[in-house]
Amino acid sequence: MPVTGDEAGSRPFAAQSSIHKESGLTSPPSWTAPTPALSSTTCAPASRTPGGSFDVDSKLADLVELRAQVSLPDLWDDPDRATRLTRRLGRIERLVNRVEAMENDLDDAGILVDLAREEGDRATLDEVARDLDATERRIADLEEESLYFGEYDDHAAILSVHAGAGGVDAQDWAEMMVRMYVRYLTELGFEHEIDDLQSGEEAGIKSATLTAEGEHAYAVLEAERGVHRLVRISPFDSNSRRHTSFAGVDVVPLVEDAAVEISPDDLRIDTYRSQGAGGQHVNTTDSAVRLTHLPTGIVVACQAERSQLQNRARAMALLRAKLAELARVRQQQELDEIRGEQTEAAWGRQIRSYVLQPYQQVKDLRTGLEVGNVQGVLDGGLGRLTESYLHWRRANRERKDRRDAGVDTRS
Repeated sequence: MPVTGDEAGSRPFAAQSSIHKESGLTSPPSWTAPTPALSSTTCAPASRTPGGSFDVDSKLADLVELRAQVSLPDLWDDPDRATRLTRRLGRIERLVNRVEAMENDLDDAGILVDLAREEGDRATLDEVARDLDATERRIADLEEESLYFGEYDDHAAILSVHAGAGGVDAQDWAEMMVRMYVRYLTELGFEHEIDDLQSGEEAGIKSATLTAEGEHAYAVLEAERGVHRLVRISPFDSNSRRHTSFAGVDVVPLVEDAAVEISPDDLRIDTYRSQGAGGQHVNTTDSAVRLTHLPTGIVVACQAERSQLQNRARAMALLRAKLAELARVRQQQELDEIRGEQTEAAWGRQIRSYVLQPYQQVKDLRTGLEVGNVQGVLDGGLGRLTESYLHWRRANRERKDRRDAGVDTRS
């Protein structure tokens, strides 16, 4: 149920005053939005693309490699890395055990069916049918794992938000997005921390970088990579006119330090005073660190830790992850050139619109999913959008695999 122009932009979202505590932002939020409709008729269901495959052989290979790594005597010399490895090992072991259990159930069911048919035992056949119904439901649950086929889907993720075109409205929009992601990560139970935050001159933020760790963290947040558009009555316009603002989101997987080598000669290191909360020591010393990789121009910063040494180590990890992602993008571009294909770049394109005026709707332009409860989304309700993206991504991967295999994909 859309609201009128007088109502739009006049009411703050619930719990607006808690944004500083939740996300570590350095300025109180200034954005407002209309109260959402109680119900929506524009919420299309997430697409359920049939098919998909769960690569058991790949999981078994990962299992062997991870077990070898966790058995090394120096595993806990790096507690963070050890924790990531053991958690990933546990997830894969549970998945493989589920597959093996279902294979055993199916084998047993086949044997029982043969025996029941030979003896004409109708009761046993009915029992097997009930068991197979339960197994089918377990297979449907496991089928969701086929959504996570990417090489780095299980890795932690680095998410960056940058204000785009739109002036102070864009900076306010960037702050709204950080709040949205913090709420979403909290709901998922992911561990997350804001590494760097640059406040705007008047309101909002210029940029923010945070890391998130959880089950399939990179795959979940990959859905957010791209340009996000907001249409609303500007709270900064005295004439209450409608404005359009943009913010860009970049997401890269957090890779192991050994994956990328960086020469000290290629770095410019700047230190500055931390802007965020963190105690008297943090704000009175030049503890924040900014690293510039001169050959590529990539800049990362960190001010989350209390000491300059800790911030520098964390910034180096962020830089390595971004350089690894850059190398993967360049390799993919080279492969596309060899195949003679023209592919749309993932960064710098509009992927989602959030409209608060003249109607209320969030629409993902890749999947076509529309959600009428805008406030729910901005309060962190991104689950359906993420799910629809993962199904869309898998469908694209299956089409690509069929095309590479010479199968006609036009039908």
